[in-house]
Amino acid sequence: MSTLVDYGSSSDDDSPNAPPTLSRLITAAPDVSLEDPMTHRHTALVKPTASSITTNLTYTQLTAPVAGPTNPFTSDDPNTRKRKNVPTGYAEQAAISDSTFRAQHRTFNSLGYAANPGRENGAANMFVGNLDAAMRHGGKDVVMMRASKQEREALKRKRQKKGDASVLDGENAYLGPWAKYDDQPMATRSDEEAEEYEEEEEYTAPASNPIVEKTGKEYLGVNTGGVGKEETTFHGEEMYDYQGRTYMHVPQDLDIDLKKEVGSTKNYIPKKLVHTWKGHTKPITALRFFPEHGHLLLSAAADCKVKIWDVYHQRSLLRTFSGHSKAITDITFAPDGKTFLSASFDRYMKLWDTETGTCLHRFTTGKTPHVVKINPSQPHEFLAGMSDKKIVQFDMRTEKLVQEYDHHLGPVNTITFVDENRRFITTSDDKSLRAWEYGIPVPIKFIAEPYMYSMVRGALHPSGKYVAYQSGDNQVVVYAATDKFRQNRKKVFRGHNNAGYAIDVDISPDGQFLMSGDSGGWLCFWDWKTCKLWGKFQASDGPVVATQWHPQETSKVATGGLDCVIKYWD
Repeated sequence: MSTLVDYGSSSDDDSPNAPPTLSRLITAAPDVSLEDPMTHRHTALVKPTASSITTNLTYTQLTAPVAGPTNPFTSDDPNTRKRKNVPTGYAEQAAISDSTFRAQHRTFNSLGYAANPGRENGAANMFVGNLDAAMRHGGKDVVMMRASKQEREALKRKRQKKGDASVLDGENAYLGPWAKYDDQPMATRSDEEAEEYEEEEEYTAPASNPIVEKTGKEYLGVNTGGVGKEETTFHGEEMYDYQGRTYMHVPQDLDIDLKKEVGSTKNYIPKKLVHTWKGHTKPITALRFFPEHGHLLLSAAADCKVKIWDVYHQRSLLRTFSGHSKAITDITFAPDGKTFLSASFDRYMKLWDTETGTCLHRFTTGKTPHVVKINPSQPHEFLAGMSDKKIVQFDMRTEKLVQEYDHHLGPVNTITFVDENRRFITTSDDKSLRAWEYGIPVPIKFIAEPYMYSMVRGALHPSGKYVAYQSGDNQVVVYAATDKFRQNRKKVFRGHNNAGYAIDVDISPDGQFLMSGDSGGWLCFWDWKTCKLWGKFQASDGPVVATQWHPQETSKVATGGLDCVIKYWD
């Protein structure tokens, strides 16, 4: 190892006779082994994933035995341990077609038994599951138990004809799916048997929305033929006061002016329950305050009835409107409040006189109406969103269908008039939004994004610039009501649950707060500008599906839900 010698400085200041000094030892390179690395076994190891070998291996290294412990699972020694977590026993192989498997799977889910796949190999039981049920049904699967074509044709012949959808009463009146089956004429039975037959005969229709599913069987009303008999009952003390005025008169003896401009006062969040209305026997489906004044409250429910309540004074039930034979889906007031429309699962839309309770007109297309809206600018016409994907336009004066808007791919859920009622926006179960010019059956705007959900309820902002929609992904989304109809991504209201229910949404008359029900019974409020959840409180034990903000009061709202009760909050 060599060392470095310091010969000193060449400066003139230093003495030339100074002896040289030795610096500290410095290792220029680490120790390196001189042995041949190819002689070491570990250098010959090659990774199983390597695609190339960078060293030349000798024949001895290539033919060396495999290093490492013996694999116990590949050894031929019977004393080695067996593989764990493997089911032991004899596995049968059975070939079965997809259709046979589906039939047996449906049979097992419906009847509790299925054919034993191993019966051909000498299995003890021909069936698996509930053997008693198999013996009771003779071992037939659901395909074998299906009625033959001749039996189905015979059953159809026994059923009454559906009738004509344009005929309401009398001969050949429309019955639709409510047509009965005549197993045998009633005249051939004795009187006792006929009475027993009438008691046992019940009609159960499949529910088509969560509200009806919660209530079980639907109330059929007076007439089970699909068209209810229109009746009305006045519940007030006197029909007229000392001046000859009915409950339609806006009261003047209150500490609030009900005739001032809507939205002219500042709104606040309600905090307590001030009144409860009870009268419906089935879940509430819709609530509507009297237009502009709000001195009356209209309610509809799954018990096929519409009721009108007094909001002030005694807060009593004033009148009941009976005429539908199925649960009511929607109600809407005319702009002046003198009439209102009701839509029902009996496939009829009926126009009622608010004051007398008279049914003025009946409309039907043979399909179920989900939403009805009267045109505020043309009160003699209304739109209805149907279950057959269409929006229909009727003229109340002639009772005729004047226009059809047929572009949606699913049942229509909401209709909202915008742009001074010259246009309207619709949403559907097809997870899309369409904007239309009134009277022109071609959409001017179509919005359908992959992230969109069905929008089941909507509310127009008092400014007329935005529409808030209750989206099926537990949030309220906002769309512009102007020419572009774009979604406002900055306005999204979250913090409640609404999936699975048609939960109503409403905006305060001054546009400051947005209100929505909740499937857990909460009533939620958001600030419109900041989209922050202002607060919520428990309004019911079940889902709150109907909410309405009073048009004149500062902090009063009405709610209804599956508990069949209407609550008034302040």
